[in-house]
Amino acid sequence: MTSIRKAWFSTVANFVLHGMVVATWVSRIPAIQSRTGLNPAQFGVALLGSACGSVLAIPCCGWLVTRFGSSRITLATAIGFCATLVPIAGATGMVSLFLGLVFLGAMAGMLDVSMNVQAVEVEQALGKPTMSRFHAMWSLGGMAGAALGGVVAARSVAPVWHFAVAAAVLATVAVLMAPGMIDTHGGVAQKGHRLPFREIPPSLLAICAIAFCLLTSEGAMADWVAIYLRDTLKAGPGMATSGYTVFSAAMCTFRLMGDSITHRLGAVRTVRYASLLAACGVGLAISAQSVWWALPGFAMTGAGFSVIVPLAYGAGGRVPGVSAGAGVATVTGIGYVGFLLGPPLIGFTAQAVSMRAGLGIVAGFSLVATVLAGFVEPGQGDT
Repeated sequence: MTSIRKAWFSTVANFVLHGMVVATWVSRIPAIQSRTGLNPAQFGVALLGSACGSVLAIPCCGWLVTRFGSSRITLATAIGFCATLVPIAGATGMVSLFLGLVFLGAMAGMLDVSMNVQAVEVEQALGKPTMSRFHAMWSLGGMAGAALGGVVAARSVAPVWHFAVAAAVLATVAVLMAPGMIDTHGGVAQKGHRLPFREIPPSLLAICAIAFCLLTSEGAMADWVAIYLRDTLKAGPGMATSGYTVFSAAMCTFRLMGDSITHRLGAVRTVRYASLLAACGVGLAISAQSVWWALPGFAMTGAGFSVIVPLAYGAGGRVPGVSAGAGVATVTGIGYVGFLLGPPLIGFTAQAVSMRAGLGIVAGFSLVATVLAGFVEPGQGDT
């Protein structure tokens, strides 16, 4: 097997691992809430720990990747991310769970940055698009982790044993895959060990805006689609959950096809057409008078969203004059802020106006991505 193929499979493994660790934790949330005895308000405060950890750690990761190379930081943070499962499973109250989730969020965010930088390097070495497939592997890893978590939970296995075994197995996979990664250490005298906001090039700001809009929208879809179907379209409990199901299924499916689409159309036209598709999908969903018309709209939205964030991450790692680590960290950090702000933004709008108006913001953000699509290829911001 050639070195570049080994690097590709190693990067795939890290994306799958990331998705599986996230899903392992999420699949046992009810058991951990019961074990800690926290009420919903207390548990909600504890859950903020992961967001705090990500936001605090991501800005540091660009410097670490540039200083030590994405392969080393990917390995270190992959092992660290797996290890975070153990203290979470052993948490006994709100403070210990909050601190455990700060650690989890920090490792999740840093691994997100470093593995995407490694993905950019692999894509450049291959000379053809592959970012979308990497992100599809994250989705598949999440599905696998959730399925395994469901089986384990059904057998009443304690989270501490579940998480300890999962951490050991996945950390072993990370170590075994490490030799195949591309060593990006020592690369260049590029600008950007640290990237203060005032020094971010306009092209990178535009890419960050795309990531912000799309991740804001993804966060909103995850939290509000079921409520929209239940409260506005009067769907039953089972049907209400189908909105996010079709959204996620379409996103995963089209991520698997996204590299072929990008190869045929180019990154700029792919982002333009995909964001327009997403905007039309949201428009169909929020104008629908029945669930059966809304579901195709949410599927269109998932298909449209599928390729845009992977392309934005890849573009962030290729901005002239900025190191790949700093570029991807900047896009990821600003995107994460959007992911956190999306749900409350939709909620406030829904409270003040209506749920249809709240989800209409997603269509507006999709159109912003349409306008800024030219920046995902270097030197084409005006196309």
